[in-house]
Amino acid sequence: MSAARIWLTVRRLIALAVALGLWEALARFGVLDPFYLPPPSQVALTTYELFTDGGIWTHIEATFGAALLGLALGVLVGALLGAGAALLPWVGEILDPAMTVLNAVPRIILAPLFVIWFGIGIASKVAVTFVLISVLFFFAVYAGIKEVDQRLVERVKTLGGGRSVLLREVYLPAVTAWALSNLKVAVGFAFTGAVVGEFVASSRGLGYLLSFAQSTYNASLTLALLLLIILFVFLLFALAGKLEKRLLRWR
Repeated sequence: MSAARIWLTVRRLIALAVALGLWEALARFGVLDPFYLPPPSQVALTTYELFTDGGIWTHIEATFGAALLGLALGVLVGALLGAGAALLPWVGEILDPAMTVLNAVPRIILAPLFVIWFGIGIASKVAVTFVLISVLFFFAVYAGIKEVDQRLVERVKTLGGGRSVLLREVYLPAVTAWALSNLKVAVGFAFTGAVVGEFVASSRGLGYLLSFAQSTYNASLTLALLLLIILFVFLLFALAGKLEKRLLRWR
């Protein structure tokens, strides 16, 4: 790690420490009402208690399971549909307007409908996440293929390259770049879908705990759960970033 990167990290940590210290002081001296905005020390204690009693792991497993399964299915199906729409004109004529309409509406509003269709189990959470991710990756792959220089395609064909060569040497590298650039967004969408689905109706999961904390006006628990979700998303962001760098080294 370079000296500039280390110094940037130090500055960010100092800024974070100052912000948390100011928050703690304002709460301690009564400037901030602890009922609505508890101090960081109380949030940290609540987070610690969540893990010491062991019950949080079941909820983390439920949310992670729904988010990652929906992410995997959404990436797979969205990529296949995007490739089909870009490479087969008759498929694109059907899918492009349908996906455009679906992308124009806030897809998260489908969560209550999925609960009615699939129940309060994991299936409805996976469905919400799947819809969010599949539309995103449809347009990522569709745009990636459409943006390929047609002169390059014609040259490959002139040199005797068939469809398999085009897919492997031309379209796949272009699509990989577009897809990986959207992977971090997809991770955030995956957790959004899972948590919102659990918030609407569920018997376990971080979204379920958030709903419980809201109904009991437990600001400390709410902030602790939000902190956990943010940390998990940042962790997956970091993994996605490393994957992106590794797969795009050719650029």
